[in-house]
Amino acid sequence: MAGHSKFKNIMHRKGRADAARSKLFSKLSREITVAAKAGMPDPAMNPRLRLAINNAKAESLPKDVIDRAIKKSQMGDAADYSEIRYEGVAAGGVGIVVEVLTDNRNRAAANVRSYFTKLGGNMGATGSVTFNFDRVGQIGYPAKAATEDEMMDAAIEAGAQDVESDLGEEGEGHTVYTAFEDLNEVAAALEAKFGAAANTKIAWRPKMLVPVTGEAVATLMKLLDALDDDDDVQNVYSNEEISDEDAAKLG
Repeated sequence: MAGHSKFKNIMHRKGRADAARSKLFSKLSREITVAAKAGMPDPAMNPRLRLAINNAKAESLPKDVIDRAIKKSQMGDAADYSEIRYEGVAAGGVGIVVEVLTDNRNRAAANVRSYFTKLGGNMGATGSVTFNFDRVGQIGYPAKAATEDEMMDAAIEAGAQDVESDLGEEGEGHTVYTAFEDLNEVAAALEAKFGAAANTKIAWRPKMLVPVTGEAVATLMKLLDALDDDDDVQNVYSNEEISDEDAAKLG
């Protein structure tokens, strides 16, 4: 094909990856600042800050950036961030929970609503979607950290509720679920056995999955990508189930 440049394609993908990395770092820094401002700036005395720092380190956020984010929380002119949860239904009847940290509530609300409206979804009232999810602790480890049996045995011993292991070539590794209030204790027990987790957080876990097929799959993914790409959005949770065949069509 005339004019096709493999180098330009590689640079374009790299540019997108770098932009996504920068956006992730910004969100991690914001969570650290908010956590430190909401409690003590000492992670030993502030469980939420400790989680935020651990997750930042897992994503290779530089130490000086972490330190700046903590110091920023103690400055008088630090931005006041609001924590907001939005809920809605997407193409195929999929429920979506959107967690936002923003210094401009009107901007965040308008943006989230526009994504749902333009991409086949509808916003709902608070509680209209979360009743289909459980609020849980979630701990992630790479596949190489342990075998499926090793992780299951350790999780049971630590007091976890459930483990999902996806150890294929492109699998997500091990995901350990705990009761909301047991997260720190279970995370500490697993860290003592397997080292630092790839991520540790409070999450929304679907009680049941909604099968999505055909054109609704692409529409749903566009909505999820738009939400995840928004600077004010910290986390997006959804309860879709997509077949391998439909997933492959997404490229």
